[in-house]
Amino acid sequence: MSIKSDKWIRRMAQEHGMIEPFVERQIRGEGDARVISYGVSSYGYDVRCADEFKVFTNINSAIVDPKNFDEKSFVDVKSDVCIIPPNSFALARTVEFFRIPRDVLTICLGKSTYARCGIIVNVTPLEPEWEGHVTLEFSNTTTLPAKIYANEGVAQMLFLQSDEACEVSYKDRAGKYQGQRGVTLPRA
Repeated sequence: MSIKSDKWIRRMAQEHGMIEPFVERQIRGEGDARVISYGVSSYGYDVRCADEFKVFTNINSAIVDPKNFDEKSFVDVKSDVCIIPPNSFALARTVEFFRIPRDVLTICLGKSTYARCGIIVNVTPLEPEWEGHVTLEFSNTTTLPAKIYANEGVAQMLFLQSDEACEVSYKDRAGKYQGQRGVTLPRA
C-alpha cells in the first residue's frame, strides 16, 4: 500500500469524479478573510464541513444506543457556525461527495486547528467503492462551548492505494451507508 500524492488526487478527482466538488489547491484566507484551509494538500485532501448539523442534546433523557438510535437525541441546526455544548458532540457532513476506487482505502484525520482547541473530529475509514457524503462527528472535550465553522476545512483525507483490488468491496456487500447524502445517523 502507498499513500497517494496531490498529483494522484487531482487526476482521480478530475478523471473519475472521486471528490465533488473538488478544489485543486489549498485555499487559505488572509487578513479579515481568515478561513481554516481546505482543498488538495501534499498527500491528502482537506474536506469542508457543510452547514447542516445535528447537535446532541439530552432534553429527553434518551440512552445512546447504536442498535436503536433515538433521533430525538439531536437538535437540527442549519447555520454557518455550530456551537457544541461543553463535553458534548455534534454530527455534520462534508461538502464533498466521495467515490472511493476499488483499490483505495481512505483514512480521515482531524485538523490541528481544531485539535488544539480540544475539538476531536472522528470519521471511520472510507472503504473501497464506498460513496456518499462523509458523516463527521465533532467531540467537544472541553468544559467550554466550542465553535465549528461551515464551509471551511475540518479534516484531512489520506488515500492509501493497494497493489491489488480487494476481493469484496463495500459496494459488493451492499453496505448500509452506501450512497448516503446529508448527515446520516447510526443504522443497525
